[in-house]
Amino acid sequence: MKTVETAHKRVNIRHNDTVKVIAGRDKGKEGRVLRVFPDEGKALVEHVMLVKKHVRPNPQRNVKGGIAEQESRISLSNIQLVCPTCGPVRIGHEERGGRKVRVCKKCDTTLDK
Repeated sequence: MKTVETAHKRVNIRHNDTVKVIAGRDKGKEGRVLRVFPDEGKALVEHVMLVKKHVRPNPQRNVKGGIAEQESRISLSNIQLVCPTCGPVRIGHEERGGRKVRVCKKCDTTLDK
């Protein structure tokens, strides 16, 4: 079996960003990023890539059994960051005020808070 080393990749999308799905079965949906997995190149987006999971009842945790829906990971190549002024955009990097920030490629607005 081959062993593949995965290097930590630089990711432009961060936790709590609003993103739009540009490809796949949920194309056109928007959601908030819940978690980013840079080593796998994937992200967990709220209300996107919903899958059904069979859940066993657990009275200690107050969990009912049945079929529950939860988010699945989506590839970073299939989502695009949403700029508050001009919608889904590509991201650039600049140094403003002594710190590196993400910048909208369309309107040159800072995307970091």
